[in-house]
Amino acid sequence: MFKKLYLLLNGHMITLLLITACTVTKPGISERNFRQMIENSSVFSRNFTGVALYDTERDETVYAYQADKYYTPASNTKIFTLFASLQLLGDHIPALEYKSIGDSLVFIGTGDPAFLHHDIASIDTAYDNKVYDLLKNRKEQLFYADRLWKDEYFGPGWAWSDYSYYYSAEKSVFPMYGNVVRFRFERNLPKPLANPSYFTAAIQAFPDEEVPYYIFRNQGENRFVYKSKADSLAFSIDTPFKTSSPLLVNLLSDTLKRSVKMYKGNIPKDRITLYSIPTDSLYKRMMQISDNFIAEQLLLVCSSVQNDTLSSAWTINYMKENYLNDLPDEPIWVDGSGLSRYNLQTPRSMVALLRKVNEILEDERIKNIFPAGGVSGTIQDWYGGHPEPYVFAKTGTLSNKHCLSGFLYTQSGKKLIFSFMHNNYITSSSVLKIEMQKILQTIYLEY
Repeated sequence: MFKKLYLLLNGHMITLLLITACTVTKPGISERNFRQMIENSSVFSRNFTGVALYDTERDETVYAYQADKYYTPASNTKIFTLFASLQLLGDHIPALEYKSIGDSLVFIGTGDPAFLHHDIASIDTAYDNKVYDLLKNRKEQLFYADRLWKDEYFGPGWAWSDYSYYYSAEKSVFPMYGNVVRFRFERNLPKPLANPSYFTAAIQAFPDEEVPYYIFRNQGENRFVYKSKADSLAFSIDTPFKTSSPLLVNLLSDTLKRSVKMYKGNIPKDRITLYSIPTDSLYKRMMQISDNFIAEQLLLVCSSVQNDTLSSAWTINYMKENYLNDLPDEPIWVDGSGLSRYNLQTPRSMVALLRKVNEILEDERIKNIFPAGGVSGTIQDWYGGHPEPYVFAKTGTLSNKHCLSGFLYTQSGKKLIFSFMHNNYITSSSVLKIEMQKILQTIYLEY
């Protein structure tokens, strides 16, 4: 970007062109050298790359390169989900709504992804499972009431053929076990163990042992087939199950060891809300290991606290109208996880979004929730600091798409916000990461 500067010299008007954007003016890092690192990169020149760098102290963008172009953000979309959750949810997740009517306890779901999640102990060591205790110990007859929701089981633009993989678990109003079956293969057992055990009867051996899957689910039903001769090592595989209200009632009954029935009347008003896991525990899991299921369910939980219908689209539209209408470029945002290739964002909008996150989260929470370079999550093998991490950022990866957006704390004590977005490359993503690592380390040391 250029500005014109007019000067009167010996009675003549002259015009000077000044560069006013894409500049890095801090002594120690040359603007020219920095620009060359990005714009003359032999790695970045082979694909579509955009970069934005923002100085929080100076309150200005200090560098931008193709930052107004739209890119597929992949799991950078989870930063949008994080921001929505920070705005709409409190300190704990609303896990269940219920009302006692005579000798019946009627309950509905909120989308809470934590109930009986297989990895709940690692998500939050203090999780006390209040939902299970309530449903297990109340004396009334339990009735599950179907809540209105407007989502499909998959998000728009998801790859339908991924239905049997752990990262593509179905969305639902009342999730259990993360909506996956955890199959455990043991050396001395001919058949894998299922958790929950409810699905044990649905397992059968592959008729063709050459099929390249250890375990696979038929698309439209909960029937699982497995290799009859697994590897000699013990291991586990998570496979999504097909959700439905009848299955939920049966699964609850089997898990609680008591009767649960479908409620056929109108959902009662004046319900009591039971809160469970701290929201930061779910945010950390979503951001650090890029948990798609938690991201999708958080959008549903956000809608549950605002109205009686669960809807990801409602949350997205509400956020765009009320909190994101001042982004530099309109966000094209369709799901919570970034699995959809319909999502499109610009680097400068990602930076603007992170500025909003920065207004809510103090540094301690940023460093707890976001992956830390060289230490945790999806960047534990990259962008490491000496001795402390200096990059706290979210990755986003789909085939031929890789993004990295977050916070950089420089050696001189500056706090920067940045976004790298790469689309349409044909190399390994590690080639891009090596190049980004050089640039981020240079900024850390010299800015």
